[in-house]
Amino acid sequence: MDVTTDDKSQLPPRAPADREASATGLRKNALGTGSIVFVVISAAAPLTIVAGIAPLAILIGGIGAPLIYTLAGVVLGIFAIAFMAMTRYVKALGGFYTYISESLGKAVGLGSSFVALFSYNALQIGLYGLLGAQGHDLLKNEFGIDVPWWVIALVGILAVFAVAYRGVDVGAKVLGVLLSLEALILVIFAIAVLVRGGAQGITFGTFSPDALLNPGLFAVVGIGFAAFMGFESTALYREEARQPEKTIPRATYISVAFMAVFYGFIVWAIVVALGESHAQEAAAKNTAGLVFQLAGRYLGPWAELTMYLLIITSVYASQLAFHNAINRYTFSLARDGVLPARLHRVNRFGSPAVSGAVQTLLALVVVGFFAAIGGDPYLQLLLWVNSPGVLGIIGLQVITCAAVVVFFVRNRSLPRHWYTIPAAVLSGLLMLGALYLLCVNLDLLTSGGPVVNALVLASVSLVFVLGVVLAIVWKRTRPSVYRRIGGAE
Repeated sequence: MDVTTDDKSQLPPRAPADREASATGLRKNALGTGSIVFVVISAAAPLTIVAGIAPLAILIGGIGAPLIYTLAGVVLGIFAIAFMAMTRYVKALGGFYTYISESLGKAVGLGSSFVALFSYNALQIGLYGLLGAQGHDLLKNEFGIDVPWWVIALVGILAVFAVAYRGVDVGAKVLGVLLSLEALILVIFAIAVLVRGGAQGITFGTFSPDALLNPGLFAVVGIGFAAFMGFESTALYREEARQPEKTIPRATYISVAFMAVFYGFIVWAIVVALGESHAQEAAAKNTAGLVFQLAGRYLGPWAELTMYLLIITSVYASQLAFHNAINRYTFSLARDGVLPARLHRVNRFGSPAVSGAVQTLLALVVVGFFAAIGGDPYLQLLLWVNSPGVLGIIGLQVITCAAVVVFFVRNRSLPRHWYTIPAAVLSGLLMLGALYLLCVNLDLLTSGGPVVNALVLASVSLVFVLGVVLAIVWKRTRPSVYRRIGGAE
């Protein structure tokens, strides 16, 4: 009996290239550069990063905190140069998964795909804790309505699925509007601070050598890299992009450059608004509400309320962007026979709705679990569930750098720029250093203690090992599936 033939008959067929969308094909030519940029930057949730995380960075890292975002952006920009160099040669949908499989082998590739799927789910589902907490506080403090956090999270889960179901182009339009609004309020705030001269004048101590060499700054380097989560997902939209050879790299570079400049400028404006000599003290007194308080002081009560409303939409936009990325990873793994073939089907809008339904169910289960045990939506659901996602994505970026080096060393005849391999080596080493600092200072991210931190670190490693072991087993027991890992067939 021909095992290979039988196995292949059970696998989902390839999407036809000449249709906009079939039962197993994503919608073609649905996204331009701008749409992909909106999707990617929305995943990073700029307002959430600035209002929710930057005060912590200032508290620990001092007035040099704005630099961690710009420096992280520079490192990831170098990484993007190396990452995008392989784009013209790796055509299959799957992001890091396909790149790593192509270069480092199918076992490492499948392990990486499991880490990617696990990490994106962790990032997306953990954010429902933030959505629930922020929504509860907004309704209670501003309108006197006390709604359990998990009810708000449930509404968010269903709203994410509803928009994603209508297709990636609809989602991109929604994300474009929400991202524009949250970026606008932050820019207005920063301009108001500069016009009014801040608390102690417009100062530049942030950029001094003393600020850069502050030991606390090294402890929060990981926070800077975490602010860019999801930018690499541009490659996941290859099949839906117009002229992907141009669109994908362009969207990647624009996204990284925008976030590096935007984060650095806005967080610097926060330092100026506080005054350099008082910045850390103010961040310690009111870490969670610092940026909202400053918005009220420099713009008026309307801005504080508006920012509270927009952080809800910022979190929602991030969840929608991650939901789309997760579905495309699931879609690609189902295409290769790793996951059930049904997950490779799309609806009439060209959306991988079956994958979306499974991801939505998983979110409901996790949120329901934390609600049932009376867990804290911020300190537990957000921080504990998000943290392995941050570690996983940075780890995948390091592995991808190695994949780029191996790929071009092995294929010396392929055209490439002279700086491609140096860019991969340099960014890989720098991100490895950032990953080390993040692991050493993991309690800053989780606030969970030794047991929680150990579980966070172990979870990412175990998921990777599971994928590697399965690939090794399948090489013998399911050879046709093994060959398809990474979209090779």
